[in-house]
Amino acid sequence: MKLALIGASGYVGAPLLQEALNRGHQVTALVRHPEKLPAHANLVAVRADVHDSAALAEQLRGHDAAVSAFNPGWGVADIREQFIAGSRAILAASRQAGVRRLLVVGGAGSLYVAPGLQLIDTPNFPAEYKEGAEGARQALNMLRDEHELEWTFLSPAALLEPGPRTGKFRLGGDELLMDGDQPGRISLADLAVALLDEVEQPQHVRQRFTLAY
Repeated sequence: MKLALIGASGYVGAPLLQEALNRGHQVTALVRHPEKLPAHANLVAVRADVHDSAALAEQLRGHDAAVSAFNPGWGVADIREQFIAGSRAILAASRQAGVRRLLVVGGAGSLYVAPGLQLIDTPNFPAEYKEGAEGARQALNMLRDEHELEWTFLSPAALLEPGPRTGKFRLGGDELLMDGDQPGRISLADLAVALLDEVEQPQHVRQRFTLAY
């Protein structure tokens, strides 16, 4: 497949890029610093600005699917506003480009821990992640109002960390997956496996899903 990967050099994006290339897909990596990406026969690295939806639409045009690992960066002061604005621009660009399939990696904060209670709204949710998590929650809400694109939103387990690619994990829906009485975890490599599985064989069109060991 011909995939456009937004944020391909980031914490989540880099494992997604590796997984996609390992599976033989042709990838256009849309990043701020294309020079940081290694050369590969199936990779074209392009400088992109997610906030310029018109230019982004031209870069997305002709792809079978767009995958977004967009994150403004946890050190950005206005991360929530940046997250919302960037997500809105990516949606608009996907529509304009005629790329119907859009897959977005978000956060675990919008997963439910009890009826009507999302993780981000619990008392012990880390304050340093709250603004970014709120941005990701709003991005999901935007997608749920989207009726033109065949979108999918992937929320990782509460603990997302470097680790081996096992290919073995549980899938869930809107509820936080637990490991006994502790929040579940997942490696970045296995998150990439789950998302590329979804690209190749869609199971969660216009749905959010999650995963954990």
